[in-house]
Amino acid sequence: MHKDLRESPEYAAVAGHLRRLHEPVFGRPHRVSDLVTTADGSRIMVTGSVYDELEGLPRTVLYEVRDGALRALTSGGGSAKGARLAPDGSCLAFLSDRVKAEVFQLYLLTDGQLGEARPAPAVPGTVEYLAWSPDGTRILLGVAGLGAEVADAQGSGTAGSGESGLPSWYPQVEAGTPEDAWRSLWVYIPASGELAKVSPDGLNVWEADWSGPGHVLAITSEQPSEDDWYSAVLSRLDISTGEVTDLLRSDVQLGLPAGTSDGTRAAVVEAVCSDRWIVAGDLIVLDLVAGTRCAVDTAGVDVTAVQWIDRTRLGYIGQRHLDSVAGIADAGEGPLPETINAKELAASAQSWASWFYPAGAFTSDGRVVVIRDDYDTPQQIAIVGTGTDQVLASLAHAGTDYIRSVAGSAATVSWSAPDGTAIEGVLCTPRGAGPFPLVLNVHGGPIGAHQRSWMMSGYAVPLLVSRGYAVLLPNPRGSSGRGQGFAAAVVGDMGGADTHDYLSGIDAMIERGIADPARIGTMGGSYGGFMSAWLVTQDQRFKAAVAASPVTDWYSFTFTTNIPGWGLWFLDDADPEESGNQVHTRSPVMHASKATTPTLLTAGAKDRCTPAGQAREFYQALTSHGVDSELVIYPGEGHGVRRFPAITDYLTRLVTWFEKYMPA
Repeated sequence: MHKDLRESPEYAAVAGHLRRLHEPVFGRPHRVSDLVTTADGSRIMVTGSVYDELEGLPRTVLYEVRDGALRALTSGGGSAKGARLAPDGSCLAFLSDRVKAEVFQLYLLTDGQLGEARPAPAVPGTVEYLAWSPDGTRILLGVAGLGAEVADAQGSGTAGSGESGLPSWYPQVEAGTPEDAWRSLWVYIPASGELAKVSPDGLNVWEADWSGPGHVLAITSEQPSEDDWYSAVLSRLDISTGEVTDLLRSDVQLGLPAGTSDGTRAAVVEAVCSDRWIVAGDLIVLDLVAGTRCAVDTAGVDVTAVQWIDRTRLGYIGQRHLDSVAGIADAGEGPLPETINAKELAASAQSWASWFYPAGAFTSDGRVVVIRDDYDTPQQIAIVGTGTDQVLASLAHAGTDYIRSVAGSAATVSWSAPDGTAIEGVLCTPRGAGPFPLVLNVHGGPIGAHQRSWMMSGYAVPLLVSRGYAVLLPNPRGSSGRGQGFAAAVVGDMGGADTHDYLSGIDAMIERGIADPARIGTMGGSYGGFMSAWLVTQDQRFKAAVAASPVTDWYSFTFTTNIPGWGLWFLDDADPEESGNQVHTRSPVMHASKATTPTLLTAGAKDRCTPAGQAREFYQALTSHGVDSELVIYPGEGHGVRRFPAITDYLTRLVTWFEKYMPA
């Protein structure tokens, strides 16, 4: 029987570190996201994440930026998110789960009046997003059935995976597609209280936006499984008749649909993607009257957020290399040209990502409001693109001061892969001179990207740096910010050239005197978990590895995951029934005899994307070859560890593992 980790001094030290960060803002937001603004910029609202204690997930509260501070807009039980003001500013619509935890419904708060928000009629499922119609008379609701799958970037599982009300002995049953697995569109009319479903049965709607007063742009598929998103199309739906017209199909993925208020034009982002809702790619404009389309030349920006400022001006935000960039494309009147040249408003080495990729909101006069941060700068709400940036509010506090005092510094680095490809990344180092023990931190995806963000968007990096470790966070081929050719270079070759992007980065850090060659480790989650498991079978330099939510056997993965088509696509369309292809040759378990690196494997029992059996397979393969390994499965977690105190437990195991095998 294993000793209770919570009784160890290591656990107490990590718990104390996390408490020093969060305790000064218990009851107040420690992080904000989903920024929206009125056209004139006079009102700015965000969703804040709030801990009252380090237990479970944070609750979310709506805030308005006023007089340099965040003022709460909502009260009552549960969480609130997704604030959207009516076009005339008279009413605030938002989502709340105050009736049943994690099941969100629509609420309305009349501006300028005190009292509780009034609920709209409930929909069958949970509302994921809302949008006011251009004339302010209707509200579009994106509704997920409680059996709908949740994106792995959000933790995997299903939308209604909370308390089922069933006895503990009751079996899990799967038999085809359940009725509540679909995503649909509904429209609510506040004046009359009328609520109606507007998307037809048999159509799954992943995301949507208004296209004029009577139509909706949507990313749709004919089936609702997570794997079906990868072949979804851009459609236009007539909300009066339910008629659906396909506008655009692609060999890759489509996301972020946006329509003009008069319904004449549309925008969408086309990108090779690993995860739903993590979209970074080429910006396309469609003329819905003439039936034509054109590309927007963003000067190398992978676009991650889109907003029509008016019927001709299209604002976009994205990532170019490690920078956040905003610009405006003016489509003009009349027929669309073959290419629209965009005007860049602002670019910054700081991250503007409130969730994963850069985002923000445009005002009618061309300003951009963003949530920005840096490795040593906690989140700020700021206006950029005006020549002189204006900070409107900051989330700095005594806890962030503590992290800044122990987390060292971050710098942008680059090196050449063996084939001459330039690879970029972020290097976080402790105070003092190297060489340091170095931990390679591989991002998920593989389509994803690091930026220089507050705490590198997690707890692990500053914690390791505070213990004397340097951490290298590369953006290898497959990463966003370098164009679709660079992102697509990993498709069909996971574990191929990208392997050497990482190894050459380690070589470069050793040559520069930063890394101690005798103390090299690796860690990562999802694709980062796969790569960490893969690397220790390909190179014996690693002294310790931590692989979270990994794929270790692409064959068994294909028949247990909810995204099998994605995996086979990224493995050169391999057929799992045929031997000798990448399903077999790129599986870490098939190379376990080559590994000597002690490896900690973690997984969530509720993960439908990379099921916990993937971690178990590599654990058993390593131990059968006499390699030290440990398997940790969290019963209440899905894809990643997101809840306290499991976060504390995971971080304690991570730092203890590295300190045992490659001490600082």
